[in-house]
Order: sequence, then structure tokens, then C-alpha cells
Amino acid sequence: MKSEKISELTTSRLSVYLRCLNTLVAAGIKTVSSQALAEQFNLNSAQIRKDLGYFGEFGVRGVGYYVNDLRDHITKILGLDRPHRVGIVGAGRLGTALANYNGFGRSNFTVVALFDNDEQKIGHRIGDEKILVQDVQQLAKVIGNESIDVMVVAVPARAAQKVLNQIMSAGIKAVLNFAPVPLTARLGVKVKTVDLTTSLESLSYFLARPQLGSVTNVRRRTRVDEVTEQKEQGL
Repeated sequence: MKSEKISELTTSRLSVYLRCLNTLVAAGIKTVSSQALAEQFNLNSAQIRKDLGYFGEFGVRGVGYYVNDLRDHITKILGLDRPHRVGIVGAGRLGTALANYNGFGRSNFTVVALFDNDEQKIGHRIGDEKILVQDVQQLAKVIGNESIDVMVVAVPARAAQKVLNQIMSAGIKAVLNFAPVPLTARLGVKVKTVDLTTSLESLSYFLARPQLGSVTNVRRRTRVDEVTEQKEQGL
């Protein structure tokens, strides 16, 4: 792997590539070129090669990429070859919705704890997995007992920094923040903020300018589409 710093945009694209490769594996595709991968999933072939080049040489001249091998490599690069245990602070509507989301398991993430400071919620169990809502004052203890390595902040903006401070004091290095406020993290702690309002405002900008709504990136039918349809039809 190259010694230069890898950008967050690059790692985000790796996640996209992994999702695409999972689709190819499900369709029974064994090899794929960067060009075919780009055409199938509306990506940029040169960008794919550049991004993968940061981490090694994965392609074979005249063949392209072996789909299973590349998927395994990217899984390891993203640290998804080992399970991650997740805790969520905030057992409100957003926090409980996240706890109930069953898509985390496909990426090796498991929600194991919920925290809140509301006595009406503490002690209740949430969702199909019956995740216990625990007192946020017990956060550090539970993080240790449950071997949690990723935390999610789903509290009002006014409480978010205080919660982050508690999380960092418990030794957590990776935090996903849903509070609509910038947070200050210590050196060595990564905070990624998801601001739903900002995303909606971006869509509002698009709607306010109908001339921007022309259709782009229409892709052609590919072999993956054909194989997938055949499988669905039982052929």
C-alpha cells in the first residue's frame, strides 16, 4: 500500500465498489474489467483503477479482476473482515430506528447497546433483537463489557458534544454523528457526521432549478443484467 494519506472520498468509493462486487458475485460473475464494472454501475473506470492502485495490484492483464478475490481484498482494506460492535446514544425515534435496521449485519456491524438518560426508556428492550436501553451514565462500563468499538450519536444538538466527550473518554475511536451540529474530537478519534437537513436542502436546490433535472448516466444493458434475470426466472 502506498504511504500517502488515503482520502475519505477514496474509502467511500471503496464501499461502493464492494457493494457492486457483491452484486456480481450474486450473479455468478467470476471476472470483470474496470471498464465493465464502470459501465454496469455508472462509475469511472480510471477512478476505479486509481483508487485500487493505492492498495496494491489486483488486476490481471487480459483478464481484469477476479471478482471474489477483489471483494475479499476490499473487505479487508475496509476492516470488514472482522465484526464491529455498535452502541447508540439516544433511544428516541432515530436511535431506535437505527437499532432496528437489519442492513448493518451485511457489513459485519451489530448493534449491541442503546443508551439514554430518560428514566422512562431505561430498562426497556428495543426491536427484534431486544436490545436493552441502558443509563448513559453506565456508558463506559457497558462499552468495555460489550467490546463496543463504534458509537452512534443520535441525541439533540445541544447534548451532542457532551455525549461525544463521554464516548471519547471511554476509549472509542470511531463515531457516527446524526446530531445537526459540528463536533470537536480529540486527535485520533474519527467523527463522521450525517446531516439529513443539509442533504434535503441540497435536493431543494435541485428542485428549484428544473433545468438541472436532465437524465444523465443512462447505462446500457450488461451481461450481469442478463444473468440476474435468468436466475430470477429460474433458467
